[in-house]
Formats: sequence, structure tokens, C-alpha cells
Amino acid sequence: MSEIIKRSKAMSVSPLKASSPTGAALAFLGIHHAIPMLHGSQGCTAFAKVYFVRHFREPIPLQTTAMDQASSVMGADDNVIQGLATICAKQKPAMIGLPTTGLSETQGTDIARLVKDFYRQYPEYAHVAVIPVNTPDFTGCLETGYASAVKAMFEALVPEDRTRVGLRPRQINVIPHASLTPGDTEALKELIESFGLRPVVVPDVGDSLDGHLMPEDYTPLTLGGTPVSEFATLGEAAATIVIGRSLDAAADMLAERTGVPDHRFDHLMGLDANDRLIGVLAEVSGHPVPERIERQRAQYQDALVDCHFMLGMARIAIAADPDLLLGMSQFLKSVGSDIVAAIAPVRAASLDDVPAEKVHIGDLEDLEIAGREGQCQLVIGNSHAVDSAERLGVPILRIGFPQYDLVGGYTRTWIGYRGSRHALFDLANLLLEHHEEHHLIAPYRSIFRPAEAFAELGPATPATAAGGLPLH
Repeated sequence: MSEIIKRSKAMSVSPLKASSPTGAALAFLGIHHAIPMLHGSQGCTAFAKVYFVRHFREPIPLQTTAMDQASSVMGADDNVIQGLATICAKQKPAMIGLPTTGLSETQGTDIARLVKDFYRQYPEYAHVAVIPVNTPDFTGCLETGYASAVKAMFEALVPEDRTRVGLRPRQINVIPHASLTPGDTEALKELIESFGLRPVVVPDVGDSLDGHLMPEDYTPLTLGGTPVSEFATLGEAAATIVIGRSLDAAADMLAERTGVPDHRFDHLMGLDANDRLIGVLAEVSGHPVPERIERQRAQYQDALVDCHFMLGMARIAIAADPDLLLGMSQFLKSVGSDIVAAIAPVRAASLDDVPAEKVHIGDLEDLEIAGREGQCQLVIGNSHAVDSAERLGVPILRIGFPQYDLVGGYTRTWIGYRGSRHALFDLANLLLEHHEEHHLIAPYRSIFRPAEAFAELGPATPATAAGGLPLH
């Protein structure tokens, strides 16, 4: 079990985390014809929208209740009710996600009561699913806000009926965690379909945020994603696949309401996790493993052989949300790398199983300090960590959210045998490219060789002590 090092600073330096309302908005963006409306100031929503637009490079439907100084003090209940009515009248959505922010939570808003008041005042919009969820900025991170929104959707839209399990024997529910990219989601659906099964992904950002062109010039709602009608069918599936421990509460609720058996995975990277996933799909479907999947597994095994010289004992520093940190660190540990720095923005149960001696709850300054102490050779993190990697003098592999200095990061596939294979190659190539430039320990020079033998090698470096022994 890792030692969890709590925050010891009164402020964040180079913050790592994205806010909980942003995570909740991401979950709602995976629903068809939906729109999130953050209950807070305009700045809260604008900040999240900038992140989404720069990451996905797509127009993002996002609204706000626009709390100002007066409504923050006197109350903003009317902002919520009028905002919901306006969206329903103009945009005709199938769902409105209603996450709170730090401002509305500090005010003490009862967001669930406001939704009931809205339906009472506007019964003509009873067919529109309005999903309230408490996501204050000052607690949690993108991952926790996303998980809270998924749980809120299940609570509002999944009927309590445990008698319909298996009525759709080819359907399999999939609940992906916040860090799975649209590319991951698409690859997972293709894998499930190769066994003759029908995946229902909730939420499905692989269908709504995959970067496809649309026939209209502009749409104020999400285009693609999970239809709201699919929530009623979740209790008729043969099984549910849950990816990420952050979704345990949501998965527990779904299992309790429907009785559908679930299979839970911390991640889908590396050999062990994917072998187990393939076994589950073969068992549920009754189909043999397709030959192309067996070939992809063999290709991944060959990549392990090709890359083990570069990745074995490589010193890696990682900063990410808990689920992503656990998955990436276990993947690296499986190929022999050492996790010398592990940073998460919030405490979570999954951090106990991160294969690192210590896990810091902190920011990117903590990443730099721990990475320098551990003499890291590679940093793994989002675009915020680029400057940290430059100061450490090592390369960076971008993962997570946001990635605003890289085009197409959201389409990257990390899961499955094929995604894991590409991740191995990228890691190995980064280490190879920077091996000579960023080595930390000078080569050993024997004291028994004459000094003139070293003339052609150039002068000794400060990292070498008298007699040719390394200082560290």
C-alpha cells in the first residue's frame, strides 16, 4: 500500500486539478441532445468552456445561470428556474444537466428543490430530463464531478426493476470513467461488437465529442451521445462493465436498481486487464475470441519484448486524477518501470494501490520536487505539466485533461492490446530520443586507465568525482 502524503501548503502552485463542475459537464456532454447549465457566475462557465473548446477543438454547448453580485447575496433561485424555462423553450433539449459551482454551494442552494419548483411552474416541460448534481469547485476534481453526474443520471432515469435482467441478452452496459478519451470509447465499442454484443455506453463521449463534421452549421445541443431513452433499457442488459473505481457509487446504484451483474475494472491497459476483459466478453456472448484479437495480443507481447530495454527501470513521474494515475502507474509497473513521483489532485481510495512508495496529494510544484529527487527521466501529465517537464529537463507524454497544446489528443486510444502497444512505443521512443541529452549519471571511468586515454572522450563532467567514480 502506498503512503499518502497530504497537502502541506496553504496554496496551490501550478494547480493540477480541473474542477468538479467541469467533470459533471463532461458527463452531460456524452448524452444526445443535452446541454449542461452550470449554476454559478458567468466566469465559472466561461472558464470550463475555454478548456473544452481548446481540448476538443469543437463548439461546446454550455450555459450558465449567470449569478451576479445581487443574486449571490439575495438569492439566485429565479435564475435557475428562468434559465431552465428559456433553454426548454428555445433549444428543446432531451436533457439539461444542472451542476452547482463553488459560488452557489457557498450560498447554500438547494438545487434539487429548484428542479421540483421548475416542473411545478412549467408542467409543459415535464418530458425534459433535468438532472441536478452538487459539484462545488472547492472539493473534488474532474473525476469526482463526472462520477457524481453519472450517479445522478442513474438515480433520475433508471427505473427500479430487478425482474428484467437479460431481456436483451446481446446488450452490455458500459460505464467509462472520466479519463477515457473518445478514441478509447470508440475502440471499446468496436471490441464489444466484435463478440456480437451491443454496447450501451453511458455517457458516450466517443459519439458526441469525437470530432466529426455535422450537417448543420451550428447546434446548441450535443450531437451524438447516449439517447435518454437508453437509460430505461439498462436493466434489461446481460451485464455491465464498469471502468474506474471513481464510479463505484454509481455502479452500486445501478446494480441495486436493476440487478444486472457487473464486472469492474480499474483500467484497461496492459496484458492482465485486457485478458480479463476478453474473458468476460467471451463468457457473456458465448462466442470464441476473434482471431484478430488474438493477433493484437501477440503484437502487444512482441512490443513488450521490443521495449523492455528502454522501459525497464525507467524513472517515471506521473500527475493525474486518481483513476488515471492508478491505471497508468500499474501499466508502467507491469513493464518494469519505477514510479518515482506520483501526484493526484484529491484523495481517493484507488490511490492506496498505486505502485509507488509515496503518492502526494498536491500540485505540479510537488511533481517537480518529487521528480527531481527521484531523478525522473520522463513526465506523464496533461498540458499544464509541460512547463514542469521543461524545468526538469525531461520529455513529457501528455495524458488526461486538458491537452490544449496538442492537436488530436482526445482521439488517442490508450486501452486494449492495440492502445497499450502504441503507448509502449511512445514511451520507449521518448526515452530513446532524450537518452543522450538527459542522462543524469556520468559514465564510469576506470582509475586504472591512463589519463591520456580519456582525451578523446572530452573533459570530465561535474557529476564525476576524482578517480572517475560517480558523485551520486
